[in-house]
Amino acid sequence: MAKFASIFFFFTLSLAMLDMYVANEVKVKVVPTLFIFGDSTFDVGTNNFINTLAKANVPFYGVDFPYSIPTGRFSNGLNTADQIAKQFGYQKSPLPFLALEKFQNGFKKSILNGVNFASGGSGILRQTGQKQWQEVVFLEKQVEQFAQVRGNITQILGPSKAAKFVSKAVFLISTGSNDLFDFASNDSNIHFGLEEYFSLLQLNYFSQLRNLYELGARKFGILSVAPIGCCPAVTFANGGNCVKPLNDLAIVFYKATQAVLQKLSSELEDFEYSLANTFAMTSALLNSPSTFGLNETKSACCGIGKFNGEGPCLKALNASLCSNRDDHLFWDLFHPTEKASELAAATIFTGGKEFVSPKNFSQLNC
Repeated sequence: MAKFASIFFFFTLSLAMLDMYVANEVKVKVVPTLFIFGDSTFDVGTNNFINTLAKANVPFYGVDFPYSIPTGRFSNGLNTADQIAKQFGYQKSPLPFLALEKFQNGFKKSILNGVNFASGGSGILRQTGQKQWQEVVFLEKQVEQFAQVRGNITQILGPSKAAKFVSKAVFLISTGSNDLFDFASNDSNIHFGLEEYFSLLQLNYFSQLRNLYELGARKFGILSVAPIGCCPAVTFANGGNCVKPLNDLAIVFYKATQAVLQKLSSELEDFEYSLANTFAMTSALLNSPSTFGLNETKSACCGIGKFNGEGPCLKALNASLCSNRDDHLFWDLFHPTEKASELAAATIFTGGKEFVSPKNFSQLNC
């Protein structure tokens, strides 16, 4: 009888330990709600629903997406938003706000799983991208769309639970590249000097991040601007070499963004951020591509002309398409391949302070 009692004791103790282990595993693997803002690096279909020239819902886009469907992602498959979402535990990015708004069935249920507001061609400033691409959903409007979502979350959960829910969500933002391209363009209507223009960018970025904070956001994962001077869209006219003035703008933008985030962090209670230095990350890859399993860093996989950088990746225009997409850094004249996005997301999520600071994205979910 004593032996039976002893066995029973150890059996129940083992069950209790198993319960504790499972509870801890569940706690560790909590998947945060994601709200995603920005430009074409994060757009998963927003531009399908607006009157814009910046669209990726036609072949060859999506050639490596399930069933080779061109979803509106500026990629051969999953884009950077999807890859970061996967790091957090999702299969891909949450759905676009405009898709959820158009197909109202399940809207309120879906928003609790997160929403993507990003729009290709957009920027921090209201006018960015509009001359080249016509309609885009600029950052301020994306924040207004989130305010609508925030109101719906309050209706579903009530004020107190909604505030707690949003405070635990992670807000991912990738923007600024198009603002810099517009500034550098000879065709733009910008009449500011460099210092004045960056002050305007900082002011607007600060304002929109603060607006998100006032709507309940507390955790921010920010991507800075990559070396845009190394995109095939600009290097094709420079013998395949990076264009330094554009890269210099990206470096200045990183420092300006860092200053904005440090100011917000010092002024706002519980404001938490992680800033990914995508310039440093991409530069490391450009300097040693084989280390990361890449072979081609100059030519885009898909496009027209020199380095596939003179025209878009459109099957209808007889664009060339490489077969070894995982070997390429660039998918089209501006955007990374699915493989390059995967490499970036892994670094953003677990990398050290040389690439992401003051903490990496995994530490936002603690």
